[in-house]
Amino acid sequence: MRVLLTGAGGFLGQYVLAQLVQRRIDVVVLGRTRPSGFNGDFLPVDLLQLEDISKIIKRASATHMMHMAWYTEHGKYWTSFLNFRWLESTARLVEQFCVAGGEKVVVTGTCAEYDWSIGYCREDGSPLNPATVYGKVKDATRRLVAAICSTYQVPCAWGRIFIPYGSGEDSRRLIPSLIEVFQQKREPFGVNGTAYRDFLHADDVATGLLELLFSDADGCYNVSSGQPVQIADLVRLIAQAFNGNVGKVLDLATERPGEPEILVGDNRKLKALGWRPRHIFEDMSDFHAMNGKSGAHPLSPANTLK
Repeated sequence: MRVLLTGAGGFLGQYVLAQLVQRRIDVVVLGRTRPSGFNGDFLPVDLLQLEDISKIIKRASATHMMHMAWYTEHGKYWTSFLNFRWLESTARLVEQFCVAGGEKVVVTGTCAEYDWSIGYCREDGSPLNPATVYGKVKDATRRLVAAICSTYQVPCAWGRIFIPYGSGEDSRRLIPSLIEVFQQKREPFGVNGTAYRDFLHADDVATGLLELLFSDADGCYNVSSGQPVQIADLVRLIAQAFNGNVGKVLDLATERPGEPEILVGDNRKLKALGWRPRHIFEDMSDFHAMNGKSGAHPLSPANTLK
């Protein structure tokens, strides 16, 4: 087995790469820059600029592919037209991988593909009605990738990721922002305290995606905790972890029009493959690790096998 990995330098990609290294899986990384701390096989390539990717795929000589690369700039990816370019790039990449004799494809999707008014999302039952450009293009990419893989009779698993958190997350996202509030590094802001969300540690996201890669999984799978967490309870947990005054946020609580009250993913399909999350959401050490007080980069010597 040899795994081709894209997006390895991203927030979630670094966790997937670290686990591949830990498991001593032969891996080749495609991307514009070599991931920090990674000394293995790396092929420099800009997937949005390269029209003919067949030569790179042949050089990679991989049997399995985990495609995670996408445009993810905070606050901008929801409406960016770069989403359409990634659709085109993904289709070319998957097709050439199949042509070269690839045996398994896993591509990362998003909970934004679902109709959020449903609240509790099931892969084979909940309607898909994306409300954003990002969600619509991801859903279109899924359909196109599935058609390509079906044509070449290559198994393809599509992992719909819900709300990941962990070290390396963009500081502007909800959990890092709340940590900074209770560290007095950021001004307090209001949240929709009554809403429920599905949070899953990035390390558990990675194990879930690798479960899809190494099993006979085919089709769509939610990569989620399956456990609704109320935003107000999240604020309380983080305030407790940093000995902060919870009122400085909850007293500013505000409703956010257009946001769902409940967004949770049914993860029974993924669990049926043998996957189980290893992180407990209430574990305060994870929040401290995100603040840099403990923990290390996923590819640091302390976290990888040499």
